[in-house]
Amino acid sequence: MSREKHTLVAKTMAGLEPVLKKELEAIGAEEPEIINRAVIFKGDNEVLYKANYWPYTALRILKIIEEFDAKDENDLYNKIKRIKWYKLMDLDGTLAIDTFLHNSTMTHSRFVSQKVKDAIVDQFRDMFERRPSVDTENPELRINVHINKNHCTISLDSSGDSLHKRGYRQETNKAPVNEVLAAGMLKLAGYDGNQNLLDPMCGSGTILIEAALIASNMPSAFYREEFGFFKWMDFEPLLWRQLKKEAFQFQRDPEGEIVGFDMNQNTITKAKANAKFAKLHHDIEFRQQEFSQSKKPFEEGLIVMNPPYGERMKKQNMDDFYKMVGDTLKTEYDGFNAYIISSDLNAIKNIGLRTSEKNILYNGALECRYNKYELYEGSRKTANEE
Repeated sequence: MSREKHTLVAKTMAGLEPVLKKELEAIGAEEPEIINRAVIFKGDNEVLYKANYWPYTALRILKIIEEFDAKDENDLYNKIKRIKWYKLMDLDGTLAIDTFLHNSTMTHSRFVSQKVKDAIVDQFRDMFERRPSVDTENPELRINVHINKNHCTISLDSSGDSLHKRGYRQETNKAPVNEVLAAGMLKLAGYDGNQNLLDPMCGSGTILIEAALIASNMPSAFYREEFGFFKWMDFEPLLWRQLKKEAFQFQRDPEGEIVGFDMNQNTITKAKANAKFAKLHHDIEFRQQEFSQSKKPFEEGLIVMNPPYGERMKKQNMDDFYKMVGDTLKTEYDGFNAYIISSDLNAIKNIGLRTSEKNILYNGALECRYNKYELYEGSRKTANEE
């Protein structure tokens, strides 16, 4: 088993970096440091594999292989060509290049990607008189080029598909919440599986399924069948199988209840199908229930919800809808802590309850507020909650 230490980068969504840092520390990551929408850390192949398998808030794991300054595309070409690519991929292998430019004199990512590709295949052609091919969909080696000003960081993408693609979601509704965002919302709410949890507008069930994964202490990527590192020349299949086998030893039954409401029976049917595919349907109770008519399913617990906003609801209905949410929470859910995400910063004020905690998160490109409301009998209301 290789014990060589790598410099690794775990990508995440803005606002979830501290959550991811804790998750990485739990799997043995060394020297984790928060950077913009990511955590940089050190670890061997075991940590690299675990970083893809366990954390709930990682989007992808990159392995840095080279850093240098390049003044232009030709300088970049020459320095890329010096990297020993023949030790990283087979002659008959395939590659893809993802390029990200920030404040750089090199302004065209496509042209930069082409230069990097040329340097790699020219190295193979010079050495072997043959060259590997490009496959943008399913390459054996996905190369990440990040250029900030003129500083270039060259990494290998160990994840393949984004890690938010857990592999359990078969059915979706309009504007489903991203799995990584759903898990991050739960972790920011302090959810660890020991509390009772309610999502009263559960949609296709993503928040509830992520909760059941957390509560069962299952790896986030338990259902994934493929990762980018499977195709690497230094892949250690025995180590990977050992790590997967060990994961079963940590699984447990959830301590708290996990309940979801939705007013639409078709939506509930989709959510149940997703939970069943994940084999977590025994841990989640789904009810067709309109929130405004609901009663609390347990005496106390957490509410984590992603109510309709933006394109999902006409503007004239928005203020009344959020007022209904606040009124229902106030009158029916004393003993709960409620966490609500919304991109409509004006409408969310109509909840009318005092906010005890605020976070800025992103649902896709939408900047959102993720607010906490502590509910008790006669919860204080404020006319201009912000």
